[in-house]
Amino acid sequence: MPELPEVETIVRGLRSLIRGYTIENLIIRAESLVAYPPVKEFQEVLKGKTIEDIDRRGKYILLKLSGGKTLVVHLRMTGRLLVLAREVAYDKHTHIIFQLNKGLDLRFHDVRKFGRVYLVADGDYRPAGGLQNLGPEPLAPEFTLGDFSKALKGKKANIKSLLLNQSFIAGLGNIYTDEALFAAAISPERSADSLKEDEVEALYDSIRLVLQKGIAAGGTSFSDYRDARGEKGNFQEELQVYQQGGQECPRCGSIITKKKIAGRGTHYCPNCQK
Repeated sequence: MPELPEVETIVRGLRSLIRGYTIENLIIRAESLVAYPPVKEFQEVLKGKTIEDIDRRGKYILLKLSGGKTLVVHLRMTGRLLVLAREVAYDKHTHIIFQLNKGLDLRFHDVRKFGRVYLVADGDYRPAGGLQNLGPEPLAPEFTLGDFSKALKGKKANIKSLLLNQSFIAGLGNIYTDEALFAAAISPERSADSLKEDEVEALYDSIRLVLQKGIAAGGTSFSDYRDARGEKGNFQEELQVYQQGGQECPRCGSIITKKKIAGRGTHYCPNCQK
């Protein structure tokens, strides 16, 4: 699933490519992807709307439209939002085509059809899945070390599962959680409330640094993720532990372990991460 850096990269691309464009028509080839409102209303309301801005909240993409509406897109496992010229042929996995002016399309491509789109009133995210209940943005200036430290207090869950909890902190997934825990030298199996003050600070800094590096590299591409132009990211070339099971740890030379933690395949160094 695309995580914060991938979604932020897509948002920045969309902002540069289609901000100010108008939705002239819609082609919906898989109605199951339209989660709210009913498909007929979704089509009718969107026609003629101008894309005034594009933002991100956690792993959700928010297209701010004229008329006080927001188009919310959740890519989930294999979704892509691509900006292409109208004449470019689309394949069987292209399920929603937003036909814009000037001969451009915004296309929702999704191999597994797990992605969802929602059309809501500005600021009213209740119909849009888990968007309403997201935790703080880890890169927001107002999310301080003090806030992070307070949020961890009394939490008995292991730190890996807590960081994956979108209501605790928004945008982290398996890749960047593993990388941040490695950078902070903290075991993914540690209970959150066992972290000492210096470890909390190290983890706070590592989360922000790893996410910023991921954005700078255009995200991580193994198979499905592409940016708005259809290009791959490059952060997979900088990964220290994720998908490196059986390889030598770049810090100490021990063998990186892969183990299921919090229901997810987790990569860590059993020697470095205490």
